[in-house]
Amino acid sequence: MANHITQISRDDLEDLREAFNKIDIDNSGFVSDFELQELFREASFSLPGYKVREIIETFIAGDTNKDEKISFEEFVSIYQELKSKKFSETFRKTITRRDGIRSFGGTSGSSSIGTQHSYSDEEKVAFVNWINKALAKDPDCKHLLPMNPDNDSLFTSLRDGILLCKMINLSQPDTIDERVINTKKLATFKMTENLVLALNSASAIGCTVVSIDAHDLMAGKPHLVLGLLWQVIKVGLFADIEISRNEGLIGLLEEGESLDHLLSLSPEELLLRWVNHHLRNAGTKTISNFSDDIKDSRAYFYLLDQIAPQGNEDYVTNIKIDMSGMNERDLEERAELMLRQAARLDCRQFVSPHDVTSGNSKLNMAFVANLYNAYPAMQASQTNGIDSTMMEGLHPESREEKTFRNWMNSLGVSPNVNHLYWDLCDGLVILQLYEKVNVPVNWRKVNKPPYPVLGANMKKLENCNYAVELGRNVAHFSLVGIGGENLNEGSSLHTLALVWQLMRRYTVQVLSDLGEGEKIGDQIILSWVNSTLSNHRKNTQIGSFKDKLISTSMPVIDLIDAIAPGAVKWEMVKRGDKATLSDADKLKNAKYAISVARKIGARVYALPDDLVEVNPKMVLTMFACLMGHGLKKVHR
Repeated sequence: MANHITQISRDDLEDLREAFNKIDIDNSGFVSDFELQELFREASFSLPGYKVREIIETFIAGDTNKDEKISFEEFVSIYQELKSKKFSETFRKTITRRDGIRSFGGTSGSSSIGTQHSYSDEEKVAFVNWINKALAKDPDCKHLLPMNPDNDSLFTSLRDGILLCKMINLSQPDTIDERVINTKKLATFKMTENLVLALNSASAIGCTVVSIDAHDLMAGKPHLVLGLLWQVIKVGLFADIEISRNEGLIGLLEEGESLDHLLSLSPEELLLRWVNHHLRNAGTKTISNFSDDIKDSRAYFYLLDQIAPQGNEDYVTNIKIDMSGMNERDLEERAELMLRQAARLDCRQFVSPHDVTSGNSKLNMAFVANLYNAYPAMQASQTNGIDSTMMEGLHPESREEKTFRNWMNSLGVSPNVNHLYWDLCDGLVILQLYEKVNVPVNWRKVNKPPYPVLGANMKKLENCNYAVELGRNVAHFSLVGIGGENLNEGSSLHTLALVWQLMRRYTVQVLSDLGEGEKIGDQIILSWVNSTLSNHRKNTQIGSFKDKLISTSMPVIDLIDAIAPGAVKWEMVKRGDKATLSDADKLKNAKYAISVARKIGARVYALPDDLVEVNPKMVLTMFACLMGHGLKKVHR
């Protein structure tokens, strides 16, 4: 087989080494088999989980060490096998089909020669169709839409940043104040401003953008464009797939299962449960994935039949799904007939018949999420006998919790954080965050999944104890009364106390990087804010980060004007003091201030309500980010 192995260039090898090192966070020289999917993704060779598991079974089963660990040399060997023609033929059922994949060279930031990245035509077509429909009536996008799914217009359409800003607001309304988007006379620097605004706003809603900059998007690099768009679209699709948004989802509780466990499920897991709930009601077999199990379209026919409005006063029109298509023997034609029924619900989105029959897991999951958002068909009364007092304990995610969660996800922690407390109870995400703030972690002391069946919680507790130890002794955080058991049990009070100190350190880290000292006290930031305002003849001095004048956002807007002259369009600002400005005007100012801050390059995680209500923690991060941006300009 060696004669058929695809040769890897030195540049490609360097890219693979860089990807490997990102996953090998403890520098042990090995990654675990469960990290292989993330490693492929870093190497721009994304594969669905079930395919990675099949590859693991094929390659790792023959590992003489039986240590379930993969060295860099073994990874390169696997990668070469994947790229080789003979492997593609032998394992054609496990590897993404090649006729829908396009390769292109020269897109690596470190090398423009010999580097190959791939992207899926199916994803491109799905995203184009989704965007064409979603933004069809937006006047600011009429110069871009409709895009042609058969060419590369998607990749050039992001160049001016308008479409990306609009997509972010579609997924999370009001993230960007659209008054801040440049829509006319778009010179290159105006387009760059839009892209910076979009990237910083995408980060604020939990998208990982650490490896993308405005130049990448302006160049229309396909794999980066598709990767970012998928994150943005996914945020919107999954926003309502949580129990606090739809208490009817409690009906998905299984026999003997605790409510806490149901609450800890990811949106993907809840979506699968939702499908199976309706399949059981239909009296047919359930599915375990959105790939192999949906290829024959049968599950989709039954799902559509269950959720379609029939005799329901909540919907104006009743729709009876035509199930006769299940008798069609040709699977692709059957998928087409199924999608025609989905079209009657105005839900023919994301998948083509071929995407169904080939089991494209990402696009099928998007198709199902869109179905859920349109027709959840879960009644709030379906509580499976849950005690009413437990129901009262269900609280939607707080603004502070959401901000912290989005901040963590934007940094690329793995696994993704869906629930702030349950997803942190094994300590792994917290330990990753320590590394993000330059606190060294000895990964040899850390227990990693899969945990043993017996003693799993003890392993997680050990990680949490280590996280508290690092916080106290190395990061010098104030953790009085906080122990590993508090993190392990998901205590909101104690977890938030630690996470806030991590976020604060991350926010002011740029100040330390600029030589302003390792520990930046609140007073230093406050003094810089006031002196900068004073030096630029602004009279909006603040006494503390609790100063009620901040509710007007004028100190923030004046500071932006001081460090980035010309960025503020004063006709957009409602002037007045804390007593004369209405609440509505204060909110408008806050939305404007945050979007302009992101537009000039400050990665701000605070929300408009944080300024209006003068939340001192988030106000501190806002001013610290602006201070970092201002000092960067001085140090250039």
